Amino acid sequence: MTNKQDVNSQSKNFVVPLIIVGVMFFAIGFALGINSYIIPLLKKSLDISSAESYLVIAATFSAFLIFGYPASLVIGKIGYKRTMALSFLMFALGFYLFIPSAQMESLPLFLVASFISGMGNTFLQASVNPYITILGPMESAAKRMSYMGIANKLAWPIAPLFLALIIGKNVENVSLTDINIPFYIIIGVFVLLGVLALLAKLPEVKAAGEDENSDDVCLYAENKTSIWQFPHLLLGVIALFLYVGVETVSLGTLVDYATSLGLPNPEYYAWIAPIAMVIGYICGVVLIPKYLSQATALKICGFTALFGSLMVVFSPQDLSIYFIAFIALGCSLMWPALWPLAMTDLGKFTKAGSSLMVIAIVGGALIPTVYGFMKDAVGAQAAYWICVPCFLYILYYGFKGHKIRTK
Repeated sequence: MTNKQDVNSQSKNFVVPLIIVGVMFFAIGFALGINSYIIPLLKKSLDISSAESYLVIAATFSAFLIFGYPASLVIGKIGYKRTMALSFLMFALGFYLFIPSAQMESLPLFLVASFISGMGNTFLQASVNPYITILGPMESAAKRMSYMGIANKLAWPIAPLFLALIIGKNVENVSLTDINIPFYIIIGVFVLLGVLALLAKLPEVKAAGEDENSDDVCLYAENKTSIWQFPHLLLGVIALFLYVGVETVSLGTLVDYATSLGLPNPEYYAWIAPIAMVIGYICGVVLIPKYLSQATALKICGFTALFGSLMVVFSPQDLSIYFIAFIALGCSLMWPALWPLAMTDLGKFTKAGSSLMVIAIVGGALIPTVYGFMKDAVGAQAAYWICVPCFLYILYYGFKGHKIRTK
C-alpha cells in the first residue's frame, strides 16, 4: 500500500506526519491511562465491587462497537485530519462530565463520561491507525506502528502520575472531588490538540486500489464484492479483539492489583507494563522488517505473553506483579503486527476493513470486565488466567490465520 505519490520519493516527507500522529497516539494512551487511576478511586469512594469499578473501562471501550463503523463513514466524508480534530472535541466533552460525576458521586454519570471519551477514542483510533498503516510501504508498517506504540504506552503511566502530582495525595487518600482541577487542565490540553490537529499539515493518503480512479490496483481485492470475503481480515479482527482485551488488562489493572496486594504507593507500579512495552517497540523499530517479518514478531510475542500470563498466576504474590511485564512485552508488537497482517490486500475495502478492526477494540471493554468478575470470584492473581486462551488464539493467527485467502 502506498499514498498517491511514490513512497520512495516521498519517504522524507513522512517525518512530520509521524511526529504529529505520534502526539495523537500519546493522547490516546493518556486518555486510557486515566482509567487505571479512576478504577481504584471509584471502588474506594463509592464502596463498589471490582466488577462494578471495571465498568468504567467497559464504558470507554464499548463506544468502539457502536461507533467503529460510523467513524469510517465520517473519515470518508471529511478526511482523516478533520476526523482527528473532531475526536479531540469529543474527548474534551467526556472529560468535562467527569467533574459533575465526581461532585454527584454518581457511577452512572461516570460511565456516561467514560463512554463519551470513548467516542473520541474511537474516532481518533479509526483515523490514526489506518493512516499510519498506509502512510508508507506495508512491509514496514509494523515499524511505524512501533514508533507510535512508544508514544502511546509511555502516556499510560503518565496519566495516573499526573493526577497524583496535581492532586498531591496518595490514591488511598483521594476524594472524588479532588480530580476537578487536573481534569480542567486535561480538558484545556485536549481542546488545544483538536485545534492543532485541524491546522496540522497532514497529507491525505489512500491504500493501493482504494481509489477507483487510480491506476494502482490490488489484484486480490479487485473481484471481491464484500468485506466478508477476506478471511485473513476476519480472523485478524478476532485476534485484535482478544489482544486489546488482554493488553488493557496488563495496563489497566496494575494500580488495582498493587492495591490488592497491599503494596505501598500503588500508582508507581503503573510503569511496569508501559516500560516493558516500550522495550518491545524499540525492538520492533530495530528489527522489523530487516531481521524479522511482522508474522515472526507476532509469534515471538505470543509465546512471551503466554509465559508471562502463566508466571503471574503461579509465582508468589509479591513477585507475580513483575511478571505482568512479560505480558506487556509480548503485547508490544501485537498491535503493530496485527494491523498490517489483517489489512494487507484489502484494496477498495480498506476503510471498511479498518472499521472492523476499530470495532474489535471493544475487546478492551469485555475482557477487563470479565477479569473484574473473576477477581471477585477467585482473587486478583488467579483472574489473570483470562489471558491464556487469548494468547493461544493470537499464536494461531500468527502461524496460520493471517495466511488464509479465498480465490
